[in-house]
Amino acid sequence: MKKKVIVIGAGPSGIACALELIKTKKFDVTIVEKSKYIGGISKTIDYKGNKIDIGGHRFFTKNKKVMDFWTSYMKMQGSAAKDEIDKRNYDKNGVNPDKEDDVFLKRRRISRIYYNNRFFDYPIKININTIKNLGFINTFLCGLSYTKASIFKKRETNLENFYINRFGKRLYETFFKDYTIKVWGRSPKEIDASWGRQRVKGISIKTIIKNILMPSKVNETSLIEEFYYPKYGPGQMYTIMTNKFIELGGKLLLNSEVIKINKNMNIVTIKEKDILTNLSADYIVSSMPIVDLINSFDFNVPRNIKEISDNLPYRDFITVGILTKKLKIKNNTNYKTKKNIVPDCWIYIQDKNVKLGRLQIFNNWSPYMIKNNKNNDKIWLGLEYFSNIDDEFYKLSKNKLIDIGIDELEKINILNRKDVIDACVIKQEKAYPAYFDSYKDFDKLRKYLDKFDNLFLIGRNGQHRYNNMDHSILTGLNASYNIINNIKDKDNIWNVNIGDDYHEEINEKDK
Repeated sequence: MKKKVIVIGAGPSGIACALELIKTKKFDVTIVEKSKYIGGISKTIDYKGNKIDIGGHRFFTKNKKVMDFWTSYMKMQGSAAKDEIDKRNYDKNGVNPDKEDDVFLKRRRISRIYYNNRFFDYPIKININTIKNLGFINTFLCGLSYTKASIFKKRETNLENFYINRFGKRLYETFFKDYTIKVWGRSPKEIDASWGRQRVKGISIKTIIKNILMPSKVNETSLIEEFYYPKYGPGQMYTIMTNKFIELGGKLLLNSEVIKINKNMNIVTIKEKDILTNLSADYIVSSMPIVDLINSFDFNVPRNIKEISDNLPYRDFITVGILTKKLKIKNNTNYKTKKNIVPDCWIYIQDKNVKLGRLQIFNNWSPYMIKNNKNNDKIWLGLEYFSNIDDEFYKLSKNKLIDIGIDELEKINILNRKDVIDACVIKQEKAYPAYFDSYKDFDKLRKYLDKFDNLFLIGRNGQHRYNNMDHSILTGLNASYNIINNIKDKDNIWNVNIGDDYHEEINEKDK
């Protein structure tokens, strides 16, 4: 008789785990998803035919297992996409993205910082452009600041000290401090340094200079020049995977909320349209936020564990989609583009006078994200705002948020209101697990949850860890391996994204 597995959450980690289990034909697998979407925060939202990727999800990894997993479900690009001008190398066995839909595009990784109405390379580079934009005196003072930080190291008790040790106080205050406050709503002094060790590993002024003087043949992941991306956004990949899961006999329950889980972790009560249903399980795999998981337990949880869970912090997210005829900013880079639009995937907005944190240009992720754009005469933007669900800003109406977004883009000279064609708003709760408040006691919470032999926690929210997408996939794959082989130890799942041999070495702004 097949053992039953309930996978909570249809995000990358949950889908990966469910797929690997159903392939064995030894398990009865059901995915329970609270929303109507596939892909978790990696879903793709369709607005009048225009696709929105919430937060942006580049597909890249140093892990062959994850890359093979992705590419087994989508064909590689074999010829130029409709927006490409310069010739590039494509997979000789790939397909034409203009003629087929299930295509993994190969895209240029270009993002810059917008500070004082000037563009800076991202990650920060020591070159003529940086010196020119900062000014010679300011650049010199940044160098002195870094030298001082290198000699007088600070104890890395918080994220601020972590940054100062690697960039110097002056560069930290220019490019990291205010942006970090925008993202988290907290001073870097209040954020655990482990955030920096996880997200900024391998990046510092020292490594930047080293890369200039002694270029390595093997790029740091933070310095990759290309990444892969599904033709219609990340949700396309996970929809394809889910369809395969269902084809193999798996069950998917959308709009179904987990209400209760019993003490033996073998009965899950879900609610769909006010109807309660009990599902039996031999194993439970959860990628839902830990606070929601603990709150669903139909038994007494130790008071200290409940307090840690209740106070785990999250950051919520707002995307304002703006469809416009053109931008005011010009493409002064060496990268050729159709209609000469700026080539950036993301533009980081380093301006204290606006709440806008980051600007996505969906055209540069995939030209197929925009409806009826054969002439490349429309630009599809995603304005990213970081907030908390109980903030007044988060509660603002759609029209008010759109007005604020357009006003801010005008204020920093990116576009004119008269060129805007259409706009929309998408809100995403618990987009980012945060590293402050009760997070300092997270090990106690993990130890408690690991006691349940048939409960496996995976994914970004399931582990309350700021995983990249490939990390989340790997947690799901490792959980399936443990279930298939009846392994009760969870270390191989928790150890994803902490080891030097695997860590994705990217900058803290790469969400």
